[in-house]
Amino acid sequence: MPIINISVTGKPNAALSASIAREITEITATQLRKDPTITAVVVSYIDPQHWFAGGKSLAEHGTNTFWLDIKVVDGTNTKLELEAYLKALFDAFGRLLGGVHEESYAFVHEVPAAAYGYGGKTQEFRFISGRLKAA
Repeated sequence: MPIINISVTGKPNAALSASIAREITEITATQLRKDPTITAVVVSYIDPQHWFAGGKSLAEHGTNTFWLDIKVVDGTNTKLELEAYLKALFDAFGRLLGGVHEESYAFVHEVPAAAYGYGGKTQEFRFISGRLKAA
């Protein structure tokens, strides 16, 4: 159920967006154990002339970059899982975008289960409901 917001350098490209969404959803399912059927991905594009790293535009650097921002429920992943996830993301974007600048970022927000959900129900509600049904 994570929501993943991704910004990349370049011009909007529907085929690339679909590839990014597919690969990042798969990595998120594999590394963080998140259900791909309820994972949402938004891809935005920014002209490399308007994205700066170290005081120079990415156009000047001649590289691409990305910013990935994902929200997950606090305590559902270990530090080792998060480490593997970040590595897999950088590897994937290197393949998808071609040579990414080192100043590319991923940020995993771990949020309380009572403050996060979908379909009008929190994750805490879903957890408690599931435990009651199992009892």
